[in-house]
Order: sequence, then C-alpha cells, then structure tokens
Amino acid sequence: MNLQQLHDLKLWHDAHGNDQPLEHALYNGVLAAWVCGWLMLPLLLALDAWLLTPASLVLTLLPESYHHLRAQLHRRGLLRCDWLVAVRDY
Repeated sequence: MNLQQLHDLKLWHDAHGNDQPLEHALYNGVLAAWVCGWLMLPLLLALDAWLLTPASLVLTLLPESYHHLRAQLHRRGLLRCDWLVAVRDY
C-alpha cells in the first residue's frame, strides 16, 4: 500500500469510527505498529541488534498484510469489510 491508500483508509475509519468502533481501534493499532516498525529499524541498525530487525520489517508490512487478509475474508464471505471501496488503486 502506498501512503495515499493508507491515508484514504484512515479517513474512512475516522468517518465511520462511531459506527464501527472496534474496526477503527484495530486499524489505529495497525498504523501504530507500522510506525513503530519504521522507527525501530534505524535504531536497531544503529545498535547492531540484528536479531530484532526481522520483527521491525514484519511491522512495516503490517498494513499491506492486514488489507490483503481482510480482502480475502470479504471475498470468501467470512467477514464483511465495508472499507475496501475506500482503498483505490493509484
């Protein structure tokens, strides 16, 4: 996902936060973990903590994984995901 798609999704969640508070909180957690992953990466490299670097890289991929998983569950009919229309392809 690019930054515009993340922003569009955040705007959708902010607009629908009262209707779907759990979804809103979950996405805020995904974004917080994503930011932590990016902030940890240079710190881990500077401290030569190579063992924790994969964890940081996984966190940087979390929004894309979250979107992909939710889209698959929606297509299978296991979970309704109203925000898929908010993420446009750029």
